[in-house]
Amino acid sequence: MPAILDTDQARFNMIEQQIRPWDVLDTDVLAVLNAVPREDFVPTAHKALAFSDLEIPLLQPSKPGLCMLAPRVEARLLQDLEIKAGDTVLEIGTGSGYMAALLAYRAKRVITVEINQSMAANARDNIEQANIHNIELVQADGSQMDTWAAFGPFDAIVLSGSVAAVPQELLQHLKPGGRLAAICGHEPVMCATFVTRGEDSAQGATFSQTTPWDTLAPRLQGFKEPSSFKF
Repeated sequence: MPAILDTDQARFNMIEQQIRPWDVLDTDVLAVLNAVPREDFVPTAHKALAFSDLEIPLLQPSKPGLCMLAPRVEARLLQDLEIKAGDTVLEIGTGSGYMAALLAYRAKRVITVEINQSMAANARDNIEQANIHNIELVQADGSQMDTWAAFGPFDAIVLSGSVAAVPQELLQHLKPGGRLAAICGHEPVMCATFVTRGEDSAQGATFSQTTPWDTLAPRLQGFKEPSSFKF
């Protein structure tokens, strides 16, 4: 008979052994990680891996790139975005709905967009079963602005997957003071990239960017890759 997973101990170990060492020290963020049952957002076939330091496939049979991000990456994104209680947040790449749930515990409203129909349906079920009511899930291609633009502008935008570079068109949908988080670049090294929109002036919008840590994440579907052709 397989051992029964002690979820409370496993969650504690995840936070203390994976997440804190990754400089996630915000007590409010740690409280959210304790409050949201990650195991309820993991496919049944992978429940035993719910608190492991790895990406978890979301479809059976698994398809490359369609997975939950590692817990430490989700936690660090959540912390560094500095979500506030009154924020409206856009997430592109719903996956299992777990990141949307984390965001919803801190924000006023979360709009989350998932391109894959089956994953969107599963995420909607997970969110409903978690009894979270401030998430609106849109099944659509998040790279197409018309699928979510009417919900904006946003206080924060997070891409739950990687892109080659920050999609510049997304920045226009941030409010002044708004923040965007994306994992940018190419294997073997990608950077967590945070862009903040400054106050608008007569010269137009201004933006500042930081790349505080390195990581890897699977590609989001729909976003363009730069051409590798050279003369």
